[in-house]
Amino acid sequence: MVCDNCGSGNAVIHLTQIVENEMKTLHLCEKCGAEKGVEGSTVPESFPLTDFLAQMGKQKGGSSGTGPSDACAFCGLTFKEFREVGRLGCPHCWTAFEGHLRGLVRRIHGSTQHVGKIYLSPDPSVSEREKKLEGLRRRLRRAVELEDFERAADLRDEIRSLEPSS
Repeated sequence: MVCDNCGSGNAVIHLTQIVENEMKTLHLCEKCGAEKGVEGSTVPESFPLTDFLAQMGKQKGGSSGTGPSDACAFCGLTFKEFREVGRLGCPHCWTAFEGHLRGLVRRIHGSTQHVGKIYLSPDPSVSEREKKLEGLRRRLRRAVELEDFERAADLRDEIRSLEPSS
């Protein structure tokens, strides 16, 4: 498969992005992927997480993960224990093990920045609801301009469901 961006390289990175509820998949070579901030992974997909974590600890200059700085101050979980079970003990572990986790997340997901869907609370506050309604109205106007009436009807229905009852 050829790179969608440059058209010359062999596509080895498959990047799926969701922008304004539309999904787009890009097939990129390593160079174009790096330009977009995505790195290829050399880890096979069937690699067990605990083995992966154990190897990651070995790559950190032989650190055994048992030093005092390698324990969460809140729950006491050590990095060695995390490598064994593959689970963090509490939300504070993300901060305690940030140096180790950044490389792990980059290798597993290809990036350390979120590029997917954004969570919307099932009961958004009034300001959040107004922001969402404003975005939906903007998309509705654009759909009408493009004469995409089917999409416009869906957006209209979504707007009506979010508007407060009068």
